[in-house]
Amino acid sequence: MTGYLRAFFANRTARPFAVLVLIVIVLGIGDDGHGRVLTTSTAYDVLQQFATIGPVALALGLSMMVGEFDLSVGGILSLAGCVAVMAGSGSPAAGLLLAVTVGALGGLLQGTIMTWLNLSSIGVTLGGLLTFGGLSYFLTGNTTIGYDRLDVALGVNAPLLGIFSARSLTAIILFLVATFVVSWTRFGRDLLAVGSDRRAATIVGIRVDRILIAVFVISGLLTAIGGGLLSYGLAAASPTALADTLVPGAAAAILGGVSLSGGKGRPIGIAGGVLVLSMLHSGLTAIGVPPFAHWIVTAAVLFTVGILDGEELSRRVYSFRRAVGQRPDTPPPSASSILVRQQADH
Repeated sequence: MTGYLRAFFANRTARPFAVLVLIVIVLGIGDDGHGRVLTTSTAYDVLQQFATIGPVALALGLSMMVGEFDLSVGGILSLAGCVAVMAGSGSPAAGLLLAVTVGALGGLLQGTIMTWLNLSSIGVTLGGLLTFGGLSYFLTGNTTIGYDRLDVALGVNAPLLGIFSARSLTAIILFLVATFVVSWTRFGRDLLAVGSDRRAATIVGIRVDRILIAVFVISGLLTAIGGGLLSYGLAAASPTALADTLVPGAAAAILGGVSLSGGKGRPIGIAGGVLVLSMLHSGLTAIGVPPFAHWIVTAAVLFTVGILDGEELSRRVYSFRRAVGQRPDTPPPSASSILVRQQADH
């Protein structure tokens, strides 16, 4: 039984869902029988939070899986929201399509600059963050612009089956499509290979540059969908209102098992990470915890997951158990020992 539990918690994809269950139990206990946490309204709020953070977390997670980091998602989210609201008065679909096109083109531009000039994604996408944010200020005149289609605003947030909405269902569909692509297509396998070892991927014939550009195009597209629908739901757009989603998105991706070094993680795990953050926010709000405490609790969860995810943690535990005289389990092999063994086999 212990072995099964250990294997389960070592699984990067399953772990965020285990954390989610634990958080629900703790919040339920903290509710003290008042019935504020395990309700339909809380579930709806969780999924609305999922719709807001999810596309950004997925975009960041995919860039991290390929060994990069797309800081520009904050700027693209704001720009896409402004474009959708300004162009979507007559046709919301046309406004959203234009916003998505802008996001995809922004990703294409950044990916091309990175690969052609062999630049770091941090520098390029930081420039993209500032550029797209500046364009948002220019388009709106540094003011909040309203969206006169209240029917659309109400429609994208209208409850479906009690807990869903058009926005949350869209986010769920995006994660399902991404899960299929990463897990069962050649593009997904190549993406993980590039993130794991870029040189080895090049040797076996993978077009690394194309993979990188495609990932940044997808990142821009996902972020623009989220930004456009969110601005429709708010019936307004602002160059600054959506800029604070970068940190929660990155935190959700890391909670979901994505490694900053690349090559690890799955979209379904990122979805679990988003649900953890959404449940924390909605649950703590429901039981009356002050807003400042939300970030403290979230940081504590993220810090704990980061420690447990350390490559050398298991070996240090093994050494400690030997030092105190216990009979430890067989220590897990290090990355270097695995590499030596593989070379010996060949």
